[in-house]
Amino acid sequence: MPVLGMGGLFFRAKDPDALNAWYREHLGIGAGCDSTGEGAPDEWAWKVQGGPMVFAPFKADTDYFAADKAFMLNLRVSDLDSLLEQLNAAGIAVTVKPEWNSPEVGQFARIHDPEGNAIELWEPPA
Repeated sequence: MPVLGMGGLFFRAKDPDALNAWYREHLGIGAGCDSTGEGAPDEWAWKVQGGPMVFAPFKADTDYFAADKAFMLNLRVSDLDSLLEQLNAAGIAVTVKPEWNSPEVGQFARIHDPEGNAIELWEPPA
């Protein structure tokens, strides 16, 4: 197969500039961000580290995320506890449920962006 990975994620927003700024400030993602630590940031792309990515359509009636949303972001993180402290300090509501976590899969938490889009934060097992 010639597909190498995800090339982008595009979605509608009521205020794209404000939402872009929120993602950069609180999660360090978006154009100009670099999680690799290698080279200069790219003004158009978010440079990411390689690793696993789940691509999974859900049933139309799933209750795993809001029924009025077509998608939910899942972001792979390296230090979930530290990130949750930062998000809490910024006044961002965080949901954690012990049943979401398992030693085989990792730890999870959920937040929502200012437009109500669910963001699942996932720290894979070490």
